[in-house]
Parts: sequence; structure tokens; C-alpha cells
Amino acid sequence: MLNFLIKKLIYAILILWGVATIIFFLFNILPGDSAQMMLGQRYDISTIESIRQELGLDKSKGIQYCKYLNDLSPVSIHNVKEEKSFFYLDKNIYQFVKLLSISKYSVVLKPPYLQRSYQSKRLVSKIIRETLPNTFILASVSILFATLLGIFLGVIAAIKKDSFFDRASLLFSSFGMSLPSFFAAILIGWIFAFVLADITGLNLTGNIYEIDDLGNGIHLQLKNLILPALTLGIRPLAIVIQLSRNSLLDVLSQDYIRTAKAKGLAFNQVIWRHALKNSLNPVITAISGWFASLMAGVVFIEYIFGWKGLGYIIVDSLNKYDLPVVMGCVLTISVIFIIINTMVDLLYGFLDPRIRIQ
Repeated sequence: MLNFLIKKLIYAILILWGVATIIFFLFNILPGDSAQMMLGQRYDISTIESIRQELGLDKSKGIQYCKYLNDLSPVSIHNVKEEKSFFYLDKNIYQFVKLLSISKYSVVLKPPYLQRSYQSKRLVSKIIRETLPNTFILASVSILFATLLGIFLGVIAAIKKDSFFDRASLLFSSFGMSLPSFFAAILIGWIFAFVLADITGLNLTGNIYEIDDLGNGIHLQLKNLILPALTLGIRPLAIVIQLSRNSLLDVLSQDYIRTAKAKGLAFNQVIWRHALKNSLNPVITAISGWFASLMAGVVFIEYIFGWKGLGYIIVDSLNKYDLPVVMGCVLTISVIFIIINTMVDLLYGFLDPRIRIQ
């Protein structure tokens, strides 16, 4: 287990380094001047040069890249004596613990520094901390809805193979997997929040916490979660239904299931206690992948329903050319993918002893 975790940690570091490298050079070759975008249409050359110097944009791409990786790394090297140095350690930015000092440089342990927003001047890490819980709530509710309902319907479809229910579930699965998320969001929002608004009482846009018109306080609005969670859960629901059905049918044809039946075990006991557990590996793979995808923000869903999560922030920051926020969100999404995939590998070993032995 320890060797497995060490290998996963090494892979995670290499993946994050690759992602950080790609997004740095990708966003730095985009047309446009970040300093000019910050000032808008009213600017002068001296002001732009001052901002470029403040952000380090006047340095070469190589130096900017090294500075970017140094800021991201939990263990980094900083100049602690020269305040005008590009690698000067600003104590007002983050807390740190000094590990080693060499002349004017120090090796420190610190949280990753994702820079500041070009527009609001706020720390990107603080912006992500404020929006990530909203995306996590939306993704969790969506995947929970898709998982529970999908496994249940998949099991029923497998038990009633070739019945009307089975064919209907396969038709829904095909339709759900082929339905684009942005179109589903517009369609569901139009039907339930516009046409049937008087009946459902649902809003097209809104967050889980809202301030009333009189400014009396923040109120929990769970109803605003229904439409985006339903829209977000359609595609994973369709996949879970089909995978649960096909995997369970494959397990039911195995020898040990026939042996369990020959011993006189009840049909429901064979299904729920023996067959279902061993048929969940492909389902877990799909669920983990979709949960990581949902945690990535599901840009269209959040933006259409006005849900202030990572996806909404990414679109808003791209419109404003606020690159540090976009880059910070992409790195956060990468970390989420790595954590979820590692947890899934560990869960495989719990469900299937053969994998645990290997």
C-alpha cells in the first residue's frame, strides 16, 4: 500500500508539473496585453509599463515560468533580503516556515501561491475557496442522484432483461448520453423555470445562498439546486443505468452465481449480496470520472443557471482576460482529478480482493 501511494504521489507531481507548464505557455502565447486589459481603454504607456513591471511581465518567459513554478511549489526558494528582487518573499502574501538559509536565499515551506486576480486584486486562492464549495455541493447532489437511481434502475433492467422496462431504460440511456449539456440546461430551464414556473416555483438562476430584496440576511435556497443538479445528473445517470445493467448481466452468468443459486439462496440475496458488489467496478470507474468532470465546474450548466461555482468563475475570468484566476481554477481541477482517481484505485481493492493482492 505504501509503495502504491508513493508511486501515485510521484505521478501526481509529474502530472501537475505538466499541467502547470501547458497552461502557463498556453495562456502566455494568447494575443493581448494583460496590463492593457486591466486598464481598459483609458491608459497611457507609462502606466502600462509600470503594471507590467509590477506583474513581472517585462521579464523573459523563462524567468516568468521559473517564478510561476516556484510560487506553486510547497517547497520553494526565495530571496529574503532584496525587496526589488523578482523572487522576493513577500510575508504579506502567505505564511511560511523557513527550512534552510543560503546567503540571501531561503528554502521555505508554504502553501501554493496562485497569484492575484488582475481585475479585483484579490488572491486567487481566496476566490477558489469561496466558489469551490458551491461546485462541490452541485456535483455531489448530481452524482448522488445519478448513482442511486442509476444503479437501482440498472439492476431492475438486468433482472427484467428484454422486457418493456429494459428496452425503455436502454432508450433513455442512449438519449441521455447523446444530449448535449448546454442544450439540456436550456431546455430544462425553459420548461420548469419559465413555462411551468407557476407550478414548480423554481427560478432559472440563483445560488444556494441568497440575500433577500430588503437585505435582511442570507437565506438558504435549496430549490435553486434542483434544476442544475437535475440537468447535471442526466448524462451520468444514463451511463450508470447502462453500465449497471450490462455488468450485472455479465456477473449473473458466472459460475459462482450458479453455485449460489444451486445452494438454495434466495434470488434477491444472490443479486444484492453477491452479484451486485462484484459488478460495481465499471460503475465506480464511470462515477469517479463523472464526479471529477462535474467538479471541474461544468461551465455551461453553472453559467446558464447562474450558479457561482468554478465553471461560472472560469467563464467570467476569460471574458475579463483575468488569466491568474483561470490558471488557478485549471490547476485546482487537476488536483481534484488526481485525488479522485487515487481514491477510486483504493476502492477497487476493497471491492475486488484480486486487485488488492496485485
